[in-house]
Amino acid sequence: MNRTEALRILGLDNDATADDIKAAYKETAQILHPDRFAGNKKLQDRATEQFKNLQEAYEYLTKGRGSRTSSRSGSRSDASHARPRTVASDLEARLAGIAAARTQLVKQRDAVYDERRNGIAMAAIGGLVALFAGRRPVGILGIVAAIATTAAVWGIVQVVSSQRTIATLDEHIAALNKEERRLSQELDDEE
Repeated sequence: MNRTEALRILGLDNDATADDIKAAYKETAQILHPDRFAGNKKLQDRATEQFKNLQEAYEYLTKGRGSRTSSRSGSRSDASHARPRTVASDLEARLAGIAAARTQLVKQRDAVYDERRNGIAMAAIGGLVALFAGRRPVGILGIVAAIATTAAVWGIVQVVSSQRTIATLDEHIAALNKEERRLSQELDDEE
């Protein structure tokens, strides 16, 4: 990992200050924390992985390896790179964190849409096969009908589960959009 990658994970630009990094980390950590997805094991696993990446990026940037004030020979203070902390820079950092979190949630939602689409296909194909094979429920056709029925039921379960997850992700994305509008308005008022 390098500084640019770590900053990208936090949704920040190369000129981010230590305060920007801290603010973006706190906000993104609240959004991506795995406990928020306790009701969905798959999403919780994804959030855990993304949270680990977030922590790794934050540690990289704050422990000296990726900080602007570090060098191989030791820490040095370089006032030419420092910029004063302002309310505007804090708001910009928070907006960047929201943008990064929204990107992650949209990717998760897209993956769940794919799962739902697969579930619909499984339910439809399994239902059709069960319908045709079930007309003569003897021998191999009976076994095929039973397997197809099971696939159809599994597809329906996957569709329902995916739909609940999509609704939850949409709620989180809507909350981020609302917070982004509020912060943008606050930033406009500041300027």
